[in-house]
Amino acid sequence: MKDCKYPSLSSKLDETWKKAYDEERFHLLDGILYHITKHTCVMNLTDRTIINTILHEFHDSAEAGHLSEDRTLERVKTCSWWPNLRKDVAEYCQTCDRCQNANRATGKKFGMMIQIQEQKFPWEIVHMDWVTALPPGGDRIYNACLVLVDRHSKTPMFLPCHKDDTAMDTAIMIWNKVINHTGLFQNIISDRDPKFTSELWTNLHNLFGTKLSLSTAHHPLTEGLAERIIQTLEDMIRLFCDYGLEFKDFDGFTHELCTLIPSPELAYKTSIHPSTDNTPEILEKGWNPRLPHDTLKKDLVDIHPTASSFKLMLDKERHQANRCMQDSFKYAKERWDKIHKPPDFKIGNLVLV
Repeated sequence: MKDCKYPSLSSKLDETWKKAYDEERFHLLDGILYHITKHTCVMNLTDRTIINTILHEFHDSAEAGHLSEDRTLERVKTCSWWPNLRKDVAEYCQTCDRCQNANRATGKKFGMMIQIQEQKFPWEIVHMDWVTALPPGGDRIYNACLVLVDRHSKTPMFLPCHKDDTAMDTAIMIWNKVINHTGLFQNIISDRDPKFTSELWTNLHNLFGTKLSLSTAHHPLTEGLAERIIQTLEDMIRLFCDYGLEFKDFDGFTHELCTLIPSPELAYKTSIHPSTDNTPEILEKGWNPRLPHDTLKKDLVDIHPTASSFKLMLDKERHQANRCMQDSFKYAKERWDKIHKPPDFKIGNLVLV
């Protein structure tokens, strides 16, 4: 195609076309423009509709199989060429809705681990989640359980509720059953949508009768400690309550959701947590409640520390717990970040939600 008929054509082409033209890669035959390489001679396409049809045929059809962009590119290159071919194929495959929904993600996931602000006292920061699909129980036919976890001591609270409770219902329940024990939280962390958490926070302040507008926190990606706690609590409940089962004790008394919940809550409170190296009750109150199996222990001389020494002991335990949690976070972050990468999204990018 490069001959004396078109002496000024090269200067009128853009960079991609000019390079191919100067390398004599075009051939005109029977009114059709072909692109020539060392091993192929394929049609040159300029019409966007035809290009989209080619991309659909070589990626979306049953014979194409929705394969990767590299494999799709190799197929397209066997019959056609156009400027920015590689870029168009990559964009088409990366934005394929069916591929994004069906294919498994490979490589590192997005999202580095972040640390939530450090807390000094119990019930400053609270994690909140729901256990749903539980068998109905109680006089109000509860079918779910609200789980509150103190981030400092890992102390849990189980509150029977309904899975369709509103933010106001949840606020009233926390007001009636929690606030008198914990006081008002500084932060509520939940994976519920921010609108629900914001409404809950506002309703709690309204119940207090205050006009102070304090902030709450929404952390969709934290170090995962609370998620593991809540998963353990969910498993403890479902061991006895799932699939409509009821738990019958040695006296033949049948327990359902509401009568059973205090037992796993107490079990968790009095067990040593690996991230604090202590029990939640010790960190919150300074002592462990007496349990039935404690009667088997040999009585020792009671030691009653003075108020000052008791405070020093409790402060020491909490300081040790904070140090253990910092070490636990560093270990968890190191493992998490090995298989994740920072997000490289830019304003205007489209993402699959």
